[in-house]
Amino acid sequence: MSELLQNLQWRYAAKKMNPNKTVSQENLDFILEAIRLSASSSGLQPYEVFVVTNPEVRAQIVPHAWNQGQITDGSHLLVFAAWDNYTVERINHMFDLVNEQRGFENEGWENYRQMLLKTYPIRDAETNYQHAARQAYIGLGSALIAAAEKKIDSTPMEGFNPEKVDEILGLKERGLRSVILLPLGYRADQGDWLVNLKKVRRSTADFVTEVN
Repeated sequence: MSELLQNLQWRYAAKKMNPNKTVSQENLDFILEAIRLSASSSGLQPYEVFVVTNPEVRAQIVPHAWNQGQITDGSHLLVFAAWDNYTVERINHMFDLVNEQRGFENEGWENYRQMLLKTYPIRDAETNYQHAARQAYIGLGSALIAAAEKKIDSTPMEGFNPEKVDEILGLKERGLRSVILLPLGYRADQGDWLVNLKKVRRSTADFVTEVN
């Protein structure tokens, strides 16, 4: 088995983290870079990542996230926040950035820009948010794999009140809505009922269908 698959076999959603162990800045940067380099639809990257270390802010989030202790016991809390809507300004910013970084304009790329500008901004905001949120989940997948690569525990959490988290972090004012929480840290030596249980997944035959 490859080292990557071994690391994925090792990872699980830690239920209890050691509050005395801290993820290094180097490893945090590795995980954040993996998220930044993730694929996204049309290259728009329609989400941002908030790295919350402030203990008071994390304590405010806990009661709105089923009192899950990993939020405060973990080393860092990542909050994936998606654009609340696709706007002309946001789309143009990303297309202009591509042209600036590549140093030239491409006719096909510009035609694609116009197609998106005629399609996305006229859709309702909720449809656009849901699309952006799905892109954030791609980044989440990268984060889980990158954390496992460094033997850092990560626990994705959908069980929280997004409106309250948005309020605590001031996301609405920035045109963002929280999608998912991801505490990072190190599993506790004791107290986690899940840590030693066998990892169970459906068999490949039951999970993968080949269409030849």
